[in-house]
Amino acid sequence: MINPIANWWRSQQFKLAVIRGDTRKSLQILHDIQKSGARFSWLEKLFRDRIKFERLYQEYKDNNKNLKEKQESKANLGLIPNKQFIDFVCKEFNLVKHDQYKLQCTGIQKHIFEDLEVNLVEYINDEFSRFSQQKLMIKIEDAIDDIDGLKKGKDPDYRFSLTPHVYFMKYFLDNVYCVYLAWFLIYQDGLINNKINILDIAAGPGTVAYSLALLLQSISEFTPLPQTHISYYSLEKQDSFQYRGLQFWRKYIESQTKPINTYYRFVTTDILNWQQKPSNLPENFFDFIVISHCFFSDPDVRLQAHNTYKQIFETGLNEEGYVLLIIQDKKLFKIYNLKLREDQEQEKNTVIKFVSELGLKLVWYQYLTSRDSRNPCSAVKFAQFAEHNLPKQVYMTPLLQKYFGQKYQSSYTLDDYVILAKK
Repeated sequence: MINPIANWWRSQQFKLAVIRGDTRKSLQILHDIQKSGARFSWLEKLFRDRIKFERLYQEYKDNNKNLKEKQESKANLGLIPNKQFIDFVCKEFNLVKHDQYKLQCTGIQKHIFEDLEVNLVEYINDEFSRFSQQKLMIKIEDAIDDIDGLKKGKDPDYRFSLTPHVYFMKYFLDNVYCVYLAWFLIYQDGLINNKINILDIAAGPGTVAYSLALLLQSISEFTPLPQTHISYYSLEKQDSFQYRGLQFWRKYIESQTKPINTYYRFVTTDILNWQQKPSNLPENFFDFIVISHCFFSDPDVRLQAHNTYKQIFETGLNEEGYVLLIIQDKKLFKIYNLKLREDQEQEKNTVIKFVSELGLKLVWYQYLTSRDSRNPCSAVKFAQFAEHNLPKQVYMTPLLQKYFGQKYQSSYTLDDYVILAKK
């Protein structure tokens, strides 16, 4: 039952508290009036509404401050694109943008890649010196037969002891060359931070990490880099690839004057058995998830792998993270029984379809190519073009000629789609 006298007394006490500016006491009495069931007076309603407004305003200020701090923190972490460096790369790599999506590259940053190539050749020679010539040739032939399945559209097993070394000799330099440019395009957009978490799916020997390390090394020659830290997760079926990749990393990258601070974590598992043996990857952690050249030719295997990729994207990528996909031009179109040709509309639709099947949304893509045309050309014609126009693998070529019987000089070449996407 409402007591009028008690209510009147509380209201008088409330007025006195308000006059004295005792907000705490005023709130306590207002709470007692509300509990009693009495109606608020106009002064009590006015005070209640003022308190509500002040709380909402303070909440707005706090949220605004937190958002601003978050934006400033992100800005401080970002590597601001350096125009002088960007112009230098465009010149050194002879980058020519033929249309919105096709980017031709016929150059290279010579001293960076030459240093990598020299050190890689030294590493391989040291590894080969542990075998007799007869035993070495047998092991190399086994690895070549396995890895050469790629040319026939067959997915290799990568199971032989020297398969990583054959990969280093035949594909590593070209792939680092390609992924270096992919990171450069991402850097150009201001999307690389000095603290970056990367998941490399089907990582092999860590091509993605090497490429980023070389890019950061190149940038540091033009502008001081803030303290940089890379958390690099290698998800790879073959532990021999991971081991050889880390072994060469310690010999080459960590021997630099200013090596990149990188935390390596190896997750050795088969993505095709992901459901049976789920991995303990961190959730909502990665700024970039990269899949470079691991898209299967067999339709059933490809579907199985894509389902795993979608699951990893969904759980592992942070809310502002990106997925970087790199796939060879002919392989992309072969998936959809199409021919690569000078048709931008077909190309764009194919890329969008490919990205959508992975549960992703396209941000941008570039066709990185050594030639000025999408139309295929004969091996003889391309060899003539490469001889006169493309940067040479001067130090690796003698090894390829010695152990593979190669007759020509190897060049750095590109024929890949670099695709950036989001969840």
